[in-house]
Amino acid sequence: MSELFALNGKNAVVTGGAQGIGEAIVLGLRDAGARVFICDINPEVGNATAERHGVEFVAADVTDSASVEAAFEHVATTAGSLDVAVNNAGIVHNHPSEDLADEDWRRVLSVNLDGVFYCCRAAGRRMLGQGSGSIINTGSMSGHISNHPQPQSAYNTAKAGVIHLTKSLAGEWADRGVRVNSVSPGYVGTEMTKRGMSNEEWRRVWLGDTPMKRVAEPREIAPAVVFLASDASSYCTGTDLVVDGGYTVW
Repeated sequence: MSELFALNGKNAVVTGGAQGIGEAIVLGLRDAGARVFICDINPEVGNATAERHGVEFVAADVTDSASVEAAFEHVATTAGSLDVAVNNAGIVHNHPSEDLADEDWRRVLSVNLDGVFYCCRAAGRRMLGQGSGSIINTGSMSGHISNHPQPQSAYNTAKAGVIHLTKSLAGEWADRGVRVNSVSPGYVGTEMTKRGMSNEEWRRVWLGDTPMKRVAEPREIAPAVVFLASDASSYCTGTDLVVDGGYTVW
């Protein structure tokens, strides 16, 4: 059974892989045997994380489709193939919707949805050409529910779009050997969540509404990604794997 989860000989790229959930995913894929490339907008942080973990780095801005194409081509050319693409880069903006500026709405959608599409398209072009591959998008429980008490309509909308984009691409590409799935975390103890937890009202509601009464560690999200990247999930496509401590059961 264990060989089904192995990624030996596979080449993987993780956007937003320099820190947080992305960094944990990088470690999970590396430890499963994959050759891993961190793809991040910040070369200084990205290179430092890559060096620390014995993986490789390629810079890209996921909001720029040409930058994404160049980065994914670098991975495919350097490694000889692109077998796993984890599209994880994301941001959040908490602001009342009635006062949300156009540029703030557009920025969240640009990173969290447009960027995921650009990365899926770039990965798909290469995987379809080789007849195999696994794409895993980072969705969110926020794509299924509307979080409270914090306002974040742009983030929720983008993540709902990621989940439906995942299903749409899965249907298009299934008969050509490319699987497309998503992982939807709940609250995870990243720097972004820690900033929110500093608001006592938010903290009380977030933990109170989570049946397990805690946030996840980033390392608790990585195994779900390894599963979807590996042959252990060979009959899964269009699946959204929710890892939220039970938040969405209510």
